[in-house]
Amino acid sequence: MAALALGLLLVLVLAWPIGLLVWANGKISHIDALSDASGTPGTTYLLAGSDARDDVVTDSTAGARTDTIILLHSPRSGPTAMISLPRDTYAEIPGHGAGKLNAAYSFGGAPLLVTSVEELTGLTVDHYVEIGFAGVEGIVDAVGGIELCYDADVDDEKSKLVWTAGCHTADGHTALAFSRMRYSDPKGDIGRAERQRQVIGAVATQVANPSIAVRPGDQLSLVDAGLGALTVDEKTGILDLGGLALAFRSANGPGGITGTPPIGNPDYRPGGVGSTVQLDPETAPQFFVDVRDGNLPPGEVGGMPE
Repeated sequence: MAALALGLLLVLVLAWPIGLLVWANGKISHIDALSDASGTPGTTYLLAGSDARDDVVTDSTAGARTDTIILLHSPRSGPTAMISLPRDTYAEIPGHGAGKLNAAYSFGGAPLLVTSVEELTGLTVDHYVEIGFAGVEGIVDAVGGIELCYDADVDDEKSKLVWTAGCHTADGHTALAFSRMRYSDPKGDIGRAERQRQVIGAVATQVANPSIAVRPGDQLSLVDAGLGALTVDEKTGILDLGGLALAFRSANGPGGITGTPPIGNPDYRPGGVGSTVQLDPETAPQFFVDVRDGNLPPGEVGGMPE
């Protein structure tokens, strides 16, 4: 009887993660997103935060845009880098001329955003992952909230963020507002990108908590919330998303790189498209080469020009 009980226990222990993987893989939504560009060294993920209007966001804006554009790159050797591309980055959009980077999504959805980012960075996107605003709220609530820090009082009408300076445990609703707020931030979109990376890092820390491994119910809730919010390219599966999670942890760890590309002018006005963010034309091309090849030292990069 003891041997039988042990055998059943082993079957359950082994079958649960396998069954979870099969179940999770079947929940993933896929779209055409990738280009036919030749591959570049390492593995490159493009993450887009879509603000398609839903029950969570209740303003008058129609359609969908990408307020979050993050390049996550694991080189063959060297540190993993998580680089926020400001949504207003002045970039060439194939077939549409130069404009704000996030306009690529409005013009042509995920495929055009991917090709625009590839042209801007020189990196071929291997995996595309898109998450909606509602997904941020659900994932944060599924992990039981996250600790976030911001050293200013905020009462922002646009994002609905009400914040007292310091560090606080945030639920999904607050974390969503925290990651959207920019009009009350002196650094605008650059500051928002910093907070978005903070939210991602805090979620990754919570997900990595070993106690989740022994709580099947919480695993189901987390996977259900996460995958229900994601749309990925046609080639990306659950194991690729596992690689994405590991890359997140690596980039946010002490040996990783986070930040933005070198910025030349945060209020560049070329005419016809309003205020844009101009990447430094002298240093940005080499920056992306160094990201690709793992040549940058760990730590923070980019940010507002001095």
